[in-house]
Amino acid sequence: MRKLGLGLAAAALCAAVPVMAQETAPAFDAEAATQAYMATLSGAARAKSDAYFEGGYWLILWGAVVSIVTNLIFLRLGWSARLSAWAGRRTQRPFLRSLLWAAPYILIISLMTLPWSWYQEYYREHQYGLSNQSFGAWFSEGTMGLAISIVVMSLLIGGLLALVRRYRENWWGIGAAATLVFVAILLMVAPVSIAPLFNKYSPMEAGPLREQILSMARANTVPADNVYVVDQSRQTTRISANVSGLGPTIRISLNDNLLNQGTPAEVRAVMGHELGHYVLNHSFSLLLGFGVIILLAYLSVAKLVPVLLRKWGGRWGVTEVTDPAAVPAAFIVLAVYFMLATPFTNSLTRMHEQEADVFGLAAARAPDGFAKVAMKLSTYRKIEPSTWEEIIFFDHPSGHTRVSTAMKWKAENIGAADIE
Repeated sequence: MRKLGLGLAAAALCAAVPVMAQETAPAFDAEAATQAYMATLSGAARAKSDAYFEGGYWLILWGAVVSIVTNLIFLRLGWSARLSAWAGRRTQRPFLRSLLWAAPYILIISLMTLPWSWYQEYYREHQYGLSNQSFGAWFSEGTMGLAISIVVMSLLIGGLLALVRRYRENWWGIGAAATLVFVAILLMVAPVSIAPLFNKYSPMEAGPLREQILSMARANTVPADNVYVVDQSRQTTRISANVSGLGPTIRISLNDNLLNQGTPAEVRAVMGHELGHYVLNHSFSLLLGFGVIILLAYLSVAKLVPVLLRKWGGRWGVTEVTDPAAVPAAFIVLAVYFMLATPFTNSLTRMHEQEADVFGLAAARAPDGFAKVAMKLSTYRKIEPSTWEEIIFFDHPSGHTRVSTAMKWKAENIGAADIE
């Protein structure tokens, strides 16, 4: 009996040893794991990433200055007034007159800002090794984009001027609502009508990764039965993906850079994030959020453009806000407004991106895959900004924020069998 008791005691002790070992094992340290990831980007690579992103802060200022100066020149030299008079001689219909004014205006302003576009979109991207395009390819795509912009912006300008004529000083509220409808239509048609003009969209090759992405989509009620690969490596070295479109045009896409550079866990982590935008209805909440920003922008235009015309309209040959020639004054106001609104527009987008990050971690269950992608993105995004720097200048969470979010999620789910 005594031997039996000793045997049971020994068995109980042996059974307890693994439990005791588990209880005394060190817990996963999310902060230490985050710092380990941070250490993988250092030296010249980190300095280059910081320099590229910090240079972007100045682009916000200089972009506004370029817009203000070019529109001021257009007004001061009388080009706007003469173009409006020319359009008025061609038609007496106000809407058609607006279109006839807007199309050459957009073309001329685009030509005036071409050196700035070249520096920002071509030279600087090549300087930091982020572009694969030849100058000819860049110019060709830019020309195509300009043609689309002339059509889209002419219609928008013509529509807004019609509202100004109809509602006078109260046009801005209805104008903001009409602009949101216009943008929603563009979001719906762009994936199937505009995006394919610039890139080839091919169905993703059948295989386990494609099925895993579609499985995530089905599990989260995303109505998509295919995944498309975009040949963006022709243009850039960046990785990206999206769930684009609205209603019947919804499309899951990832670029070939992500597919070629990422592991399956990394690709799933990115696609989980993109699916989050759809499931969380970010298209609609962003439309509403930017709707408020546009509303205030139009209110600023409605209040300030008449002041500018009273003060300088005589020199410009423009006295009426209903005259298409007054539009450059509106763009001057908008340039200042959106520069000052940068912290708000960035924060609105960044908060939605953070929500999609958390959703993607739960959907893909690949925290290390997500952290590795965040580090790849940090090769051209400053990885550890100050708090205020991130609030003002970042439209996505910083690399540190994203890795920290992933590691904290991993710490809370470390025991799950399906975590990668």
